[in-house]
Amino acid sequence: MRSKRIRHTRYFGLTVLVVLLALVIGCGLTGSQDKNNMDQNKSQVEEQDNSQTPPVNPQPTEEQVEITLYFSDDQAMFLKPEKRTVEKGGKPLANLLIEQLIEGPRTEGLHRTIPEEAKLISVEVVDGVAFVNFSREMQTKHWGGSAGERMTSQSVAHTLAQLPEVEKVQFLIEGKKEEAIWGHGYTGEPVAPESDIISGE
Repeated sequence: MRSKRIRHTRYFGLTVLVVLLALVIGCGLTGSQDKNNMDQNKSQVEEQDNSQTPPVNPQPTEEQVEITLYFSDDQAMFLKPEKRTVEKGGKPLANLLIEQLIEGPRTEGLHRTIPEEAKLISVEVVDGVAFVNFSREMQTKHWGGSAGERMTSQSVAHTLAQLPEVEKVQFLIEGKKEEAIWGHGYTGEPVAPESDIISGE
């Protein structure tokens, strides 16, 4: 009777051990499967994110353009062209041309036509006319004289007239037209480029 009880106890203990072992193994397999599923889902999300993100160029390049600017000669009688290659920097070409004119010439023997203190506010082209809006320094810092005025207005006109959409230039000072910005020549209407002012040299 006692041996039957002991045998029964052993069977019960063995059964409990087998059940526990099965549970442990099952949990382990389930956990492993869950981990695999999580890793797979994570990979899919990363692939989706990567597919939606455009590639970034590690060495971005700036677009360079060759431009022609017109500056005064020594006697303020003719304009002479100066070519230079500059970075466009995402700017409209008309703005870039005027900003480079303000910077002044890089060639010996040529002279600036716009005061270095002047600032370009805006350029807008409408029906062939470029409305070029300068800060007040374009007027107050100008050296004056009828020859100097002509060099300035024709320098801007010839430089911008290279653009196919520009035929004439209307000068503005802080958004307004003025009849005689520099005191001599009439600037209340658009100025057309004059062919006889370009040096034939």
